[in-house]
Amino acid sequence: MTQAAQFSAGDDPVKNMTDLVTEIACALVDDPASVSVEAIHEGDATVIRLRVAQSDVGKVIGKQGRTARSMRTILSAASMKFRHRFALDIVEHADPSVPQKG
Repeated sequence: MTQAAQFSAGDDPVKNMTDLVTEIACALVDDPASVSVEAIHEGDATVIRLRVAQSDVGKVIGKQGRTARSMRTILSAASMKFRHRFALDIVEHADPSVPQKG
């Protein structure tokens, strides 16, 4: 019988969540080197901003947003355990070879 992973009191829940999102995203995309995750503290919540290559955005979002919704569900469940609210934003890296509009 395996034992569930236990978090010690000193572990940082924000680092744990950013590591989790990084691992999930890297498993989904074709270009894991382009995955970057940053945590932005906003009041009583933390926004986890996931950046992936433009060609991998669809893989992270999934059909009808199911993959993104599943990742947000995981963050929501962890929010209950850590008593801290997490939100997930998915952003695509801008390709420097493509001119920007605006």
